[in-house]
Amino acid sequence: MNDSSNLWPALPFTEWQDTAITLHMWTQIVGKIRLTLSPWINHSWHVTLYVTSRGLTTSPIPHGARTFEMSFDFIGHELRIETSDGGRQTIELKPCSVADFYKAVMRSLDEMRLAVTINKMPNEVANPIPFDEDKEHRSYDRDYANRFWRVLVQSDRVFKEFRSRFCGKCSPVHFFWGSFDLAVTRFSGRSAPPHPGGIPHLPDAVTREAYSQEVSSLGFWPGNAAAPTPIFYSYAYPEPAGFTEAKVQPSAAFYEPKLREFMLPYDEVRRAEKPDDVLLEFAQSTYDAASKLGGWNREALQEVKPSLHFTHLRP
Repeated sequence: MNDSSNLWPALPFTEWQDTAITLHMWTQIVGKIRLTLSPWINHSWHVTLYVTSRGLTTSPIPHGARTFEMSFDFIGHELRIETSDGGRQTIELKPCSVADFYKAVMRSLDEMRLAVTINKMPNEVANPIPFDEDKEHRSYDRDYANRFWRVLVQSDRVFKEFRSRFCGKCSPVHFFWGSFDLAVTRFSGRSAPPHPGGIPHLPDAVTREAYSQEVSSLGFWPGNAAAPTPIFYSYAYPEPAGFTEAKVQPSAAFYEPKLREFMLPYDEVRRAEKPDDVLLEFAQSTYDAASKLGGWNREALQEVKPSLHFTHLRP
């Protein structure tokens, strides 16, 4: 896979909508297991998943003195559960209902002595169905699941390059299973006014803690039924005066007033001669708008990389 169409594959939401909705719920089940068992970290950083060279992972989750990791593999199409004492189980990723997937995951955890009880109501979606009752969503298209992961791989790689340019407080590049997007967030170091909340099926207290400090956030979102266009996005909270009129790059980027964020259609990136450069241009110009208009201490937050020379010593 060395050509652009493979590295940045087409991902029209309408063609994989059923799979996307099902996979969203599957990631919520796995994410809630991590949420339930992990110590709380500011801004809910303890709940996210991370991109791997084969899919998405929880990273190690504590369970008493043991740890375990749950990993989606979108090459082999399986969910792996592996423990620190050598245990391993797999669940095939194939068309099956959310309810059946939930039961298979919980059964495997019980067999591995990893008992856990999670809140079975999905977050951040309209008209949620409890996981153990959801027999409606049952699609899994291997090709599109793999395409989605490949987009995440490329986005994760470029986002990490962008993250490296900043020496202030910054989130990991991580996948939020509630909103089903990949994001990285920079912080000014100052407190923010209380967020109004109102995100469907997400406690306002969680939202307000997440946005308790000034941020500029960059992300990738694959779209949904109401807005079926995959996009890269960038927003600021609180939004500084003049942000909506800021001139950002590339020219295809635009401000969406309903969502209060800048958007760049994914297809503009994947079809570009140099996709990395286009995405980095969007990331940098939207951060510049947020940080300049917001009066951030940009000089103090700019990463300065030293010139390092390593000598390999031979015995």
